[in-house]
Amino acid sequence: MNRPRLLLAGAYSGVGKTSVTVGLMAAFLKRGLVIQPYKVGPDYIDPTFHNFVTSRKSRNLDSWLLDDTTIKTLFLNSTPPPEKGLSIIEGAMGLFDGHNQDQTGSSAHLAQILSAPVILVIDGATIARTAAAIVYGCDHFIPGFKLAGVIINKVSSLTQYKMLKYFVEQEARVHCFGYLPQDSKFKMESRHLGLIPSIEVPGLSELIEHLGTTVAKTFDLDGLLTLSTSAPDLSAPPLVASTPTQSIRLGLALDEAFNFYYPDALDLLVRFGAKLLPFSPIHDQVLPQKLDGLYLGGGFPEIFAARLAANDSLKKEILMVLEDGLPTYAECGGLMYLSQTLIDYAGLSHSMLNFFPTTTNMTKHLQNFGYVTVTFDRDTVLGPSGTKIRAHEFHHSYLEGTSASNYVLTMTKSDTQIWRGGLCRKNVLAAYPHLHFCTNPKLAAYFIAQCQQYNLIKTGGTHVSSHQ
Repeated sequence: MNRPRLLLAGAYSGVGKTSVTVGLMAAFLKRGLVIQPYKVGPDYIDPTFHNFVTSRKSRNLDSWLLDDTTIKTLFLNSTPPPEKGLSIIEGAMGLFDGHNQDQTGSSAHLAQILSAPVILVIDGATIARTAAAIVYGCDHFIPGFKLAGVIINKVSSLTQYKMLKYFVEQEARVHCFGYLPQDSKFKMESRHLGLIPSIEVPGLSELIEHLGTTVAKTFDLDGLLTLSTSAPDLSAPPLVASTPTQSIRLGLALDEAFNFYYPDALDLLVRFGAKLLPFSPIHDQVLPQKLDGLYLGGGFPEIFAARLAANDSLKKEILMVLEDGLPTYAECGGLMYLSQTLIDYAGLSHSMLNFFPTTTNMTKHLQNFGYVTVTFDRDTVLGPSGTKIRAHEFHHSYLEGTSASNYVLTMTKSDTQIWRGGLCRKNVLAAYPHLHFCTNPKLAAYFIAQCQQYNLIKTGGTHVSSHQ
């Protein structure tokens, strides 16, 4: 099945991939195309900009968390019809940066899996002929891998672009498809986990409009579109339709503080029988009614800690249902929310739920960052003891006030990097690693089964349907 597609990768982090990507999306949207966005790797923030621009859910494609077949299936399931659509994939970090010294998880690896033409984004601000060396090196680094083109970012003038274009095309033999000029209006602000999410960026519509208008003038859009259609056909098994024996009502924390979710993982929960019921731990005073389960995802509770702490009504209700045995999975930010106290970057203490008698401390440095294999050391709401799943950790906080004997998970990054974490109490599992349920769908099925069992116990064996 042919699906026009392009993958935009950076020579290294910080070259402006996201600005180039959303600008290109905006420019093609003005041409009437349907743009389906994707993000390489376990990134939750860049996709918020894709969502804002395209009004479609950006989907994560991670070749370390997901096998090749799953990636192709998820990709083909979400791409728009080829006659009117284009899939644009934003890379992660540098082109070949993946899992340790393996290219698995890298933008280059994903491009090979999807046979996607790769456009390399380079920073032209303080470079001349060396641009050709960077492009040539990337083009020849892996046998069988070839770049399809180059975009040059942060160019000071058309004259500079023509010079860089000459070097790249004549000496690296890779075609340049355009440039993005230096412009302070294009700058996207960052903080400790990357870019500030789109929901918090004022004037984002104007920024996107400016980027799209500029890209339409400085990029060879016709050439890029032709390149996208040259991608070969892909085939993969279709998504298996599930027929749930019983539907369940799953509360989903979703607001400024909690929004780190993989769309395909949520879709899988739905296919297994979950009706997702979003609520805001910041704004809502009560939970959705008659819940069978709860999913507290990651995000930025540290940024909104004062507002979370002030919502006593919801905190008390969540604490009550957790004590009552509601099956709950809390991931990273969700773990922080369930702690007793959150100490923010200013050293201020904020009262959280106190379901776990721990303190979450924010630091200036990443803690246990990277891909990990998670092993369950005891039975949890996601699976029995011995369950293994690949995951990703990315946080600046650590827990204080609990002993190692309380931890229920073992994280393995390498033979020499092994640590324990994760807390379990009642029917709640809370841990730092971010899971993608499509990595091992059995975990999603197990969680839904726990929610179904809870419903049956609460209703005396009479299921409460999800439409109530």
